Amino acid sequence: MTAAAGLVLATPAAATDRGPGAPGIGDSYFPNHGNGGYDAKHYSLNLDYQPGADLLRGRARILATATQHLTRFNLDFLLKVDSVKVDGRSATFARTGLHELEITPARALTRGKPFLVEVSYADTPSKAPVPDETGGFQPWIATADGALALGQPQVAWWWFPSNDHPLDKATYDITVSVPKGTQAITNGIKVKERTSGEKTTSTWVMDKPMATYLATLFIGQLEVRTGQSNGLPVVTAYSKDLGQYEAAAKESIEQTPQIVEWLAGSFGRYPFRSMGGSVTSALPGFALETQTQPVYDPRFFRAGPDTYVVVHENAHQWFGDSVAVKGWKHIWLNEGFATYAEWMWSEKLGEGTAAEVADYFYGLWPAEDEFWQVKPGDPGAADLFHNATYYRGAMALQALRVEVGDAAFWNIVKTWPTVKRHGNAETSEFIALAERISGKQLDAVFDTWLFTVGKPATSPNGTAAATAKATGGEPASVAKIKAVHELLRHTK
Repeated sequence: MTAAAGLVLATPAAATDRGPGAPGIGDSYFPNHGNGGYDAKHYSLNLDYQPGADLLRGRARILATATQHLTRFNLDFLLKVDSVKVDGRSATFARTGLHELEITPARALTRGKPFLVEVSYADTPSKAPVPDETGGFQPWIATADGALALGQPQVAWWWFPSNDHPLDKATYDITVSVPKGTQAITNGIKVKERTSGEKTTSTWVMDKPMATYLATLFIGQLEVRTGQSNGLPVVTAYSKDLGQYEAAAKESIEQTPQIVEWLAGSFGRYPFRSMGGSVTSALPGFALETQTQPVYDPRFFRAGPDTYVVVHENAHQWFGDSVAVKGWKHIWLNEGFATYAEWMWSEKLGEGTAAEVADYFYGLWPAEDEFWQVKPGDPGAADLFHNATYYRGAMALQALRVEVGDAAFWNIVKTWPTVKRHGNAETSEFIALAERISGKQLDAVFDTWLFTVGKPATSPNGTAAATAKATGGEPASVAKIKAVHELLRHTK
């Protein structure tokens, strides 16, 4: 079976049983992301933020388990560090590379044993270096009344030390202190909030494993709405200076509970204990599926209410958040499914069936277009968020649906996030599941749509290339879907 090569789950081969942990987790696209030698279990972040000055003070306590006998290990972090302790003892630390914080504990750590790292720091995140690999993108945006931490695949470096790769998910509790009259929104459930003097402090808990890039921090003088849906808390938050986008943004985001309930009908039980969404005036240029609390650029609502982007980001709660990739080369498992959810929404709204939308987009790009030169199943680091990752990834799912039939297809789609819930996965595992449920050998489908450059001879529905786009005209949803992806593809 042809499929993407799997990422090794154990400590990278370069690491020995005793000695320093590897400075990377083994990702084929981003070899210096994450670290070897340990498994992060829980992050406890205690933060104090001063808007205007953009001063972030923090203490991160990281509970981890050594996967080898460790004499030294790394965290990914850019900010200035004041002190480091390991198991209560002062540890030495140094910078090695732009975002590597190299820590040497007073005593070597024993394989299989838990240990606690405490890092105290203070810095101005917006002035921290921007590595070349981010393409110049700064995932910490300071605003007049607060800040926003939002990015993919890098963001944690700018606000907390971590093992920064989706392969090492952990649970979190995050406590944030901000000036009175300012709100802080992050992931999970807000378990307490108090105002004392001129400070308001809130504590949030994410009790399900979360990848580091899915952690977010949204601070400002916000309008915060709270409610419940099927017993789960719902938190939505809006910058107070959204201007012309405000009404449409609120009308869209406030439909999150209904959209999540609809998605659960196809994907299975919602995987988390809270939901919501935030719209920021910081203008990050994209939306992101930050766990339980997606963040949206207000310009998604420039033409009025837009539920397609809300569907996309909440579909990620199953595909990308609960089921995270083992390596970034498998990104289509996130973006292909989220895009296909938009096509499903189109079908629900009567604005074009998934088959019609698939045929339209297949016909949109001529055979000579560079769109067909990117393989969604292995796009390369430079094309991680290429249009092909989204659209051709979704076409692969439509082609699978046609090949196996609706009954098997929906069984596959619901079983995948159920058996992989709160874990990590790769393409070969999805193919194996699809073959097991359908009873069919599916090499041809996945090779054609994920791993072969060039435009396939027929559309995902088997329609000839010459007629695919014209068949049935342009679905009513297409303009809305295009508008969503004009922002989405501007590199998360």
